[in-house]
Amino acid sequence: MKTTTIETAASGRSPLGALIRFLMEGPHGNMIHSTVPPGMVGRACHFRSIDEYWYVLSGEGEVWRSAPDGHQGVTRLVPGVCVDIPLGTTFQYRCTGNLPLVFTCTALPPWPGDDEAVIVDGPWEPRVDPEPRAHSD
Repeated sequence: MKTTTIETAASGRSPLGALIRFLMEGPHGNMIHSTVPPGMVGRACHFRSIDEYWYVLSGEGEVWRSAPDGHQGVTRLVPGVCVDIPLGTTFQYRCTGNLPLVFTCTALPPWPGDDEAVIVDGPWEPRVDPEPRAHSD
């Protein structure tokens, strides 16, 4: 059994730009706490082998998702909203409010490394401050 808190969780940077904390790791998946500062627009990507599930805790933002079948749309990210990023879906997110956009992100199976994210062009120009990269969004 494991217990983690935000204060004790290791921190890093996702390949898309968000500030992250590594909350939980297991054989079938892992969970991070993601913070997107005001004005930040993450890099667009699709994943090679995982699905992700996000749950918004605070702040405001948007996620653009484009499925392999061509279905696409923008979803408003506000507290209480949960979205999926199915394998093969291209996506991009941004913080649209004056406070950071904060959400948990669960990856299934566990995040294999930064090569998982294939960076592509998205609908918005990325705005990410330069810092070292670390893990999943």
